[in-house]
Amino acid sequence: MTIRAAVEADCPAMLALIRELAAFEGLLDRVSVDEARLRRDGFGPQPRFHCLLAVQDGGAGRDEPVGLLLYFPIYSTFAGEAGLYVEDLVVHAGARGRGVGRALLAACAAEAERQGCSRLQLAVLDWNEPARRLYESLGFLQPAAWQAYGLVGGAFDALAREGRAPLS
Repeated sequence: MTIRAAVEADCPAMLALIRELAAFEGLLDRVSVDEARLRRDGFGPQPRFHCLLAVQDGGAGRDEPVGLLLYFPIYSTFAGEAGLYVEDLVVHAGARGRGVGRALLAACAAEAERQGCSRLQLAVLDWNEPARRLYESLGFLQPAAWQAYGLVGGAFDALAREGRAPLS
């Protein structure tokens, strides 16, 4: 198995792994991303994310992706430190338990270090015990006082409309 940066031609495999993660989390009905959006947002003139793939030899010289880690830059104003946020980490069901997730996280940490970053951050569902055990075994900490919030859909649209109004 090797870890490498995803390229545009990997979008079908990336989408398949994203859909596998969503199915595992019981959220497949919420997946609206498609290959075109992955191409635009990951490989266009202003990439909004980066992706690492864990690949194994699929025979005939073809890589077979078995894991994905999608990340983007973040910044801590309190610490004055840059970091990378791991949005998604998924390992194909048949490849779990072989160190693929750890290898992807290690490659992401090395990439963060190359970029002058000093941190990785991520979120995990409270019921996903295997993922939580992995993260904790690597030294990830769960900030006790912080709770994640998200603004999407109609609430996002309403707030954005409000922000477009001129300030008086």
